[in-house]
This record gives sequence, structure tokens and C-alpha cells, in this order.
Amino acid sequence: MPSRHEAWALVTEYTTQPHLIRHMLAVEAAMVAYARRFGEDPELWGLVGLLHDFDYERYPNISVEGHPVVGSRILRERGYPEEVIRAILSHAPEVTGIHPESLMERALVAVDELTGFLVAVALVRPTKSILDVEVRSVKKKWKQKEFAAAVDRAEIEAAAAALGVPLDEHIQTVLDAMKEIASELGLERQPVQA
Repeated sequence: MPSRHEAWALVTEYTTQPHLIRHMLAVEAAMVAYARRFGEDPELWGLVGLLHDFDYERYPNISVEGHPVVGSRILRERGYPEEVIRAILSHAPEVTGIHPESLMERALVAVDELTGFLVAVALVRPTKSILDVEVRSVKKKWKQKEFAAAVDRAEIEAAAAALGVPLDEHIQTVLDAMKEIASELGLERQPVQA
């Protein structure tokens, strides 16, 4: 299996937009946290999280000629295991026809959109820091349909349920993982403007 170093090189070869890179890092951190929680392979799960959107900047159309199908071909050419490729394909079942079945696949779907929602919650705080976000503030924003309106809350809730994890616990798990890499995500504490 290719190393994390090789996966990172692939991410940076295909992606230049900092927000997309930070998203992949956040999903990687959340996947590693869930691998540890479930006694699975953190390296494998981390690779899935890191690589899941590596092709999105170049192939933004979610289609059979776009993300993640093109990315899956590239991963296959680069020698990534089918387990990694299938997991990535399973996060867009409407295009790929591959639905999340394994624990790793279900975790990817559960954490993917949630990481973006947590970033949005952090960015409206005075410090713009993930370190100052708590589950209760996330739940407050969760109920405001106009906040981060593009995030499908029902999909996240269903995915957490499919993992067997209550929503609050799921939010806490992903939040804790993201807090560990706050500086890499650009979400460490900023001086509050007076």
C-alpha cells in the first residue's frame, strides 16, 4: 500500500486550493479517530480520508467523467488497494452506484460533510478557532437551516446512525480530531479584533 507521504504528494499534485487541502486533512483526522475507536487500521482509514477528494479541484463535476470516478482510475494506476478505491467511490453512490457498506465506508460518509459544518461553526466564532467550538454550539447552529445550508444534516444523522454512534458523540469525535490539528486547518485561535 502506498505510504501517507505518497498520498500527500498525490493530494498536492492535484489540489492547490488551501480550503480543499484543509478539508482532506480534517477528514483524514476524523477517519483516524474512528479507526482507533473501532480498533481498525488508522493508516488505511487515514489514507481514505486524505485521498477522498484529491481529484475534486480538477474534476469538480460529480459524474462518471468527474469526481470521484476519475480519481479512482488514477488511484488504481498508482497501485492503491481496491479497498481504498471502493471506499472513496462509496461517498458518491448517486454517481458510482457503490453504496457505503463497510465500517470504513460508512465512517467516510459520516465525517465528510460534518467536517465542513464544524469549520463553518468555527469561522463564525470571534476567535475563528475550532478550539473554541463545543457540541452545544454545533447543535445550536444545526437547528438553523439557513446556516451552512448546503450541508445535508439528515445525511450526517443517518450516517452516524449507520455507524451506531449517537449524533452528539459523533460530533464530539470529529471535533476532537479536528482540534488536534487546528493549526494545520488554519483554525487555531486568532486575536479578537476590538
